[in-house]
Amino acid sequence: MRIIISPAKKMTRDTDSLEYRSLPDFLEETEKLLKYLRSISYEELKKLWKCSDKIANENYNRIQNMDLTRQLTPAILAYEGIQYQYMAPGVFDNDELEYLEEHLRILSGFYGILRPFDGVVPYRLEMASKLKAFEAATLYDYWGGKLAKQLFSESDCIVNLASKEYSKSITPYMNDSIRLVNCVFGEREKGKVVEKAARVKMARGEMVRFMAEEKVKDVEALKNFHYLDYRFAEDLSDGENYIFIQNTPLKDQDF
Repeated sequence: MRIIISPAKKMTRDTDSLEYRSLPDFLEETEKLLKYLRSISYEELKKLWKCSDKIANENYNRIQNMDLTRQLTPAILAYEGIQYQYMAPGVFDNDELEYLEEHLRILSGFYGILRPFDGVVPYRLEMASKLKAFEAATLYDYWGGKLAKQLFSESDCIVNLASKEYSKSITPYMNDSIRLVNCVFGEREKGKVVEKAARVKMARGEMVRFMAEEKVKDVEALKNFHYLDYRFAEDLSDGENYIFIQNTPLKDQDF
């Protein structure tokens, strides 16, 4: 079994807490992307990133000085979004970290696919980015079936905790030998299941934590997930979609 999750836009550098163990598998492809990003102007990068001048300046300077082999942070500690805050990798014990190293994979527009202890540097490049004057028009085209091939070579059962933007780099290459289980986190509202972005990210992080703490190896054990008062909804679920309903919805001030 492998678990796929999305990266986060906000990143940090932490070379002290844990040592990285390996370089990403697709570093050669990442080097090509870095060369491309260095070749285009600040204004083109800002448009690509769809961000403020402050963020564009920070990332422009990162690109000019980026070294993909030095001052590396383990991927599991490099991202700082909501999902990673609720996963709280900084407080995992050694056994839980080893579980994640084996089972968790982070999809990335820049790096392709990452193991938790692959060494990375802060970057900004979303999977849905459109590229001009590059060998591919989109990152989906650039990565093609490489990420799916790598993932499917490791396991024939994938637990999808990634956003659609990132899971789209995998799902077009599904075949009958692979089982993909999508985890959906929502609330019942007027007879419908409603997903709310921030809460979904929280739940995805908590699900990774649950799986690491329980050392889950059988996808059926996901049905026991109960963090944040979510419960598996048998009546709404099927073999490809596990639906979890929050029994006591959080208030906006709770996150």
